Amino acid sequence: MSRFKSDFLRTLDERGFIHQVSDETGLDELLTKETVTAYIGYDPTAPSLHAGSLIQIMMLHWFQETGHQPISLMGGGTGMVGDPSFKEEARKLMTVDMIEDNIASIKRVFASYLDYDKGPKGGALMINNAEWLRDLNYLEFLRDVGRHFSVNRMLSFDSVKTRLDREQSLSFLEFNYMILQAYDFVELNQRYGCRLQMGGSDQWGNIINGIDLGHRMGTPQLYALTSPLLTTSSGAKMGKSANGAVWLNADMLSVYDFWQYWRNTEDADVARFLKLYTKMPMDEIARLAALGGSEINEAKKILATEVTAILHGSKAAEEAAETARKTFEEGALADNLPSIEVAKAELEAGIGLLALIVKAGLAASNGEARRHVQGGAVRINDQPIADERTQIGTGEITADGVIKLSLGKKKHILVRPV
Repeated sequence: MSRFKSDFLRTLDERGFIHQVSDETGLDELLTKETVTAYIGYDPTAPSLHAGSLIQIMMLHWFQETGHQPISLMGGGTGMVGDPSFKEEARKLMTVDMIEDNIASIKRVFASYLDYDKGPKGGALMINNAEWLRDLNYLEFLRDVGRHFSVNRMLSFDSVKTRLDREQSLSFLEFNYMILQAYDFVELNQRYGCRLQMGGSDQWGNIINGIDLGHRMGTPQLYALTSPLLTTSSGAKMGKSANGAVWLNADMLSVYDFWQYWRNTEDADVARFLKLYTKMPMDEIARLAALGGSEINEAKKILATEVTAILHGSKAAEEAAETARKTFEEGALADNLPSIEVAKAELEAGIGLLALIVKAGLAASNGEARRHVQGGAVRINDQPIADERTQIGTGEITADGVIKLSLGKKKHILVRPV
C-alpha cells in the first residue's frame, strides 16, 4: 500500500524514482487537488543529452501521464555559467551560438517523451531561461534577488563545500549559478504558476535555494523532488559505456548501439531499469524480474527494445533487435550494423589493424587496440587476428562488399570501401 494519495507520487514511489521530497504531505495534497506545473532544467553543455538524463525525462513523462503540466527548461542563460555542482573544475565557457546550436539539437529528444500539443494547460512547455536571464540588470538583480542569499549558507552546500575542501578553485561566476537557478524557480512560478522543481539528488541544494528564495519573494509554497543518482550494480555511472557517453541523439550514437547498451544490462539491474526506463505495467515487470538463468536474457532484450522504442520509435527498435539477432544467432551480416567508410585507395595500400580499430571507434589509441588484439578479442570477418602488425586490404572485402571488424562478441563495425 503506497503512502501517497496522488497518482503521480504513487507511480514514482512504486517505480523507484523518489529520493527526497521537501514536503511529502503538502505536495501529495496539492497534486490531488489541482493540476500542478513542474519543471526540470537542462543545461546545453553538449549537442545531446545522454542516458544519465533519462530518469529525469521519465519523471516529466509520468508527471504529464498523471494529469499535470511538465516544463522542460532549456538553460540558454544558465548554460553561459555552467553548473559547478560536484565538478572538480569549471566547465569550459560556451558562446551564445554554441549554446543555441546545442539547444536546437537537444530539443529533438523531448517530443518522444512529452506531448507539447495538448493545449495551454496540460500540454508540456519547452522554455528557455535566456528569456529572463540574459537581459537582467545586474544592479537591480543584486538588490532585488541577491540580498536574499547568505554567503555563509551557500558555502555550506555540499556542491560548493566539496570543491573548497579539496582546495579546488571555485570562480565567482560559478558561485552565481545557484542564485540563477533559484531565480529560475521564482520566474517560472510568476510566469507559469510552477510549484515543483525536480532533478537528480545532486540538485537538492540548488532546488531548496529556489524554494527559500520564493518564500522571501512572496511566491506560494514551492516544492522539491529529487531522484537517486543511479549507478549500475557494478558501480558504473549511468549513461557511460566503455566507448564513452550513451548519447540520446541518433546522429551521435546509432540506434543499434543504443539498443545494445540496454541489452548489456547487468542481471541485477534488469527489474530496476524496467521500472525506471520503460512504461511497462508493474505486473509484467514483476513477471520478467522473476526469470532466472538464461531466460533473463529475454528480459534484457525486452528492456532494450522498450527503451529504444520510446526514444527512436518502435520500427527502429525492432530493426535494432533483429540486427542483433542476425548478428549473434545466425552469424550473418546485417545492413544496419554501425559502419565506417574507408577510402578504397587506403585499403589498396593496406591499413594497419591497430589504426583501423581506432578509426572504427573500438579503441581510443593504438595502445588500447594492441591490448585488444593481444587478448584475442579482435576478429576480421569472424576470424580471430592474433598479429597486431596485420595489414587490412582489399583482399578482406567480402562478397557483401564490406569488411566486418569485431571486438569481442557484441561490438561489430562494417568497414565500407568508398
